[in-house]
Amino acid sequence: MKTKISRLLMMFITASALFLAGCSSDDNDPSGSSCTDNIQNGDETGVDCGGSCPNACTPDPTCSDNIQNGDETGVDCGGSCDPCSESIELTGDQTEDLTLDPANTYTLRNTYSVKSGATLTIPAGTTITAEVETGDETNTYIVIEQGASIDIQGTMAEPVTMTSANGEPGDWGGLILAGEATTTEGVDATAEVGGIIYGGTDDTDSSGNIDYLIINYAGAQIDSESQYNGLTLYAVGSGTTIDNVAILNGTDDGVEFFGGTVSASNFYLENNEDDAIDWTEGWNGTLTNAYVVHTGSFSTVVEADGQNNNPTLANLTAVSTSDQVEQIALQFKLESGATITGLSLSGYTTSVLMSDAGPLANVQIEGADANPALPYLASPTVDVAMFAWVNSDITVEDSVLTGTITSDLELDPAIAYFLEGNLSIESGATLTIPAGTVITADVEDGEETNTYIVIQQGASIDIQGTESNPVIMTSANQEPGDWGGLVIAGEATTTEGVDATAEVGGIIYGGTDDTDSSGNIDYLIINYAGAQIDSESQYNGLTLYAVGSGTTIDNVAILNGTDDGVEFFGGTVSASNFYLENNEDDAIDWTEGWNGTLTNAYVVHTGSFSTVVEADGENKNPTLANITAVSTSAQAERIALQFKLESGATITGLSLSGYTTSVLMSDSGPLANVQIEGADANPAEAYDAAATVDVSIFDWATN
Repeated sequence: MKTKISRLLMMFITASALFLAGCSSDDNDPSGSSCTDNIQNGDETGVDCGGSCPNACTPDPTCSDNIQNGDETGVDCGGSCDPCSESIELTGDQTEDLTLDPANTYTLRNTYSVKSGATLTIPAGTTITAEVETGDETNTYIVIEQGASIDIQGTMAEPVTMTSANGEPGDWGGLILAGEATTTEGVDATAEVGGIIYGGTDDTDSSGNIDYLIINYAGAQIDSESQYNGLTLYAVGSGTTIDNVAILNGTDDGVEFFGGTVSASNFYLENNEDDAIDWTEGWNGTLTNAYVVHTGSFSTVVEADGQNNNPTLANLTAVSTSDQVEQIALQFKLESGATITGLSLSGYTTSVLMSDAGPLANVQIEGADANPALPYLASPTVDVAMFAWVNSDITVEDSVLTGTITSDLELDPAIAYFLEGNLSIESGATLTIPAGTVITADVEDGEETNTYIVIQQGASIDIQGTESNPVIMTSANQEPGDWGGLVIAGEATTTEGVDATAEVGGIIYGGTDDTDSSGNIDYLIINYAGAQIDSESQYNGLTLYAVGSGTTIDNVAILNGTDDGVEFFGGTVSASNFYLENNEDDAIDWTEGWNGTLTNAYVVHTGSFSTVVEADGENKNPTLANITAVSTSAQAERIALQFKLESGATITGLSLSGYTTSVLMSDSGPLANVQIEGADANPAEAYDAAATVDVSIFDWATN
């Protein structure tokens, strides 16, 4: 037995030794890594790799770290990541249908022509970049020829973009569509570029679809007379749909229609150096919702030429902040014309120019013949926010002023402000208006008496105009009586007592603080105010209800109002340097016991009016120091100074010219209440001394 046991033990020991020797021989690594069994073991850092294995592990693809790793075939693409983009060149002729891939990079070299029968489809998010050698700008464009089609499928989130590598205006020739609709050039006309054939007899022809497209840096110079546009439409028919297009930074037109019947909508046109919108050869489609921006040099917002087939512009808003001297909005050549509704212009020196003396009746704006004397200022009819998808570097802001303001508000002189209804600055708030700001009352018929600016009791205004940049308050219609002007309500004394109610808007005014301050006014122009409230009363240009002596008012011009220029309802405020021209009632009016001073006032009357000065009510003996009034009016009775009840004043430096009545005491009040040059007023005196105020000090308001 002992022998058998010993023998079995020796066999077990021998077998164990052989097993251990076999393991050591297979792995050849005391760490326990297999390196060959498709299992991560031992000190392997991956399956059969890393650690003491001879093969280094390949890292997993990240697809996002800007490093090619894992099974990626490119940086963060390929393998198990998204496919890598290809770089594809567009040049030459396309004779079969082609759909681009937004994942690829497309380079336009020279002309890319889509031939008849073929369709170019461009999905959302695709970018095509023109790579242009110097001298090849005019050969570099995309053209959809007659019988061909384009389908641009951009979205608001992913527009299609056509741009240039250089990023300079005039780099390339943009996108051209040639259709088979009618044009005054006839059938199979030849375009000014590339020998492109266009024009036919099918006004319903379709060249395809464009939606959410950005075109940048086009406008290559062809010759001294012509350039490419951003989007050029040769005889394109009404079966074509074109919506949501942005054309920026071109050296020629944004979009030009050469005849055709195509309509389009939602166009954003920024800093195209010639015309934003151009047409000729009898285009007769409709462009709806166009927003034009000019910050640099340009020719026009619209240029129309040739035969008038009466196209329609529905909602056109154009804003210029350019500093060029002449800024033309709408230019019509030969017999051209249009029907335009929803027109809003801001910043242009010329609204309508008929270059060849064509009939104004050809251009219908808001249902009437175009009027070059009107600026067509109006609230924007197109909201620039609808073009946020363009991601322009230029921020264009406009603002409608209306309602109540309960906290401080500072306006921006770069913004075109439109007053709709009344704007009320409430107690505790200050309205600050910097130099150069323009506020335009945009008034519908019947809303004139509801359209004004009021600074309520306890509120404040700070108008910071300068001689070179006054603040301007005007109206869109530019007609006297369009709106209610500027109204200020203070807490100084008035014969109406404390917390009196004004004749307009239920405004509360009057108190016990004669040193009350409602703020500051300097270099302000108010135009076309005087809206009719009722048969007895109207708004003034500047209305001061119980305004206190802590308020400063200097350098104010009030023009073309249907009521008074300035009226003081009690209060103690003083003012200086007033220019008052063609206010149809009284240039200067006061009542309710005003007892401040007005220094250096110049009054001009060329049309109908009531008086230079009208005073009414209790005499608190205000002062007029240096007042010059000149009338060239043809009306029979021309009254200078009229005093009612017991009213009066102390007047020095009086100069009247062209008035039939110098002083009128309407209610037989005592002449002693009116002291002129240190003596009782004398109606027999003409007071026709030399001017005591130099009108040239108001050049800032009249030039």
